[in-house]
Amino acid sequence: MKESRNILICPLEWGLGHAARMLPVARKLQSSGNKIFIGSGEEHLSLFKREMTGLEYIIFPGFKPFYSRLIPQYIVLLLQAPILLYHTILEHFKLKRIISRYNIDIVISDNRFGLWHANKVTAYVTHMPLLPLPKYFRFLEFIGVILHRAVIKKYSLCFIPDLPGKINISGKLSHGIKLPANVRYSGILSRFLDIQTVLSDPPDFPHTTVILSGPEPQRGILRKKLVTLLEHKIPSTIMLEGRPADTGSRVVSGNIISYSHLSASEMKEVLKSSEKIISRSGYTTIMDLIALRSSALLIPTPGQTEQEYLAEYLSEKKWFTTISQKEVEKVLTVTSATSAWPDEMLKESMILLDRALEELLEIPDKHSHNNKSGKET
Repeated sequence: MKESRNILICPLEWGLGHAARMLPVARKLQSSGNKIFIGSGEEHLSLFKREMTGLEYIIFPGFKPFYSRLIPQYIVLLLQAPILLYHTILEHFKLKRIISRYNIDIVISDNRFGLWHANKVTAYVTHMPLLPLPKYFRFLEFIGVILHRAVIKKYSLCFIPDLPGKINISGKLSHGIKLPANVRYSGILSRFLDIQTVLSDPPDFPHTTVILSGPEPQRGILRKKLVTLLEHKIPSTIMLEGRPADTGSRVVSGNIISYSHLSASEMKEVLKSSEKIISRSGYTTIMDLIALRSSALLIPTPGQTEQEYLAEYLSEKKWFTTISQKEVEKVLTVTSATSAWPDEMLKESMILLDRALEELLEIPDKHSHNNKSGKET
């Protein structure tokens, strides 16, 4: 029997999707006898508390950027780079104290740059080693690749939640570029994998589902636009607000039924029974929809170049359709929610995830060796 490990999982707090895609990782590691700790802010911890039992929770919030109503997000993030660097250094030293206090063996960091450790096994999760820039600045993308590569090399392994071949969902974000030797494709990560649907009051009526996600103020702007368009339209609309910390549950306004939060099994049933789906083009949302073999109308967050690229890339493949947020009032044509995804995508994903986690668990802890060498932990 393999030795049980204390494993700390720390998702980025730039959106609930970073926490949601860690659910299948946490489930698999817990099912193999490991003790799982979740280190994050309150909202992300709320999601794990609703979805899993037997976890340990550590208040360990990460950097949360400011988002602007007017300025493109890539410019806002660039202006906040010094603050991000400060938080990265700060959380790196906080991690050392957490590892010591809770006797952590392995750390899994979803896009949190500073959570590597010289004497512990660590894994870094990212779907975009390349950060896409607007077309006039694309000649500078190589700089981001070099900087991100330096971060990735600090970790024992790096997991990219995608497939390695021509059939993939991240496109140039993780393909066609030179990647460090410690990178592994871990397959599509979805909260809907290996769960049963148990909704006490399933929607047995025709409906369109809207998945709200992403930061304010753009989240609220899109919600207002969609409510205005859909409130009195048939069929009814189910709006998933994605707020696990909200104690409210179900609110009806006209033909819109809003849920502050649904569990993964409930959300799965709502989406599977949808005639049409509208969502942002966040990477985790896309993985979730593929896991359900569903398509959607993707509305990328304005100024968020990653979402704009993914929406365009996947619509060119005919897997999704897309419009910009400013076009919503003019053209809101939503195609059917069903889509014929290649069978090998999900089959290969399960194999890749098992393989990646097995390799992670087999890496020897460097702690004892370094202690013998007189190195500080």
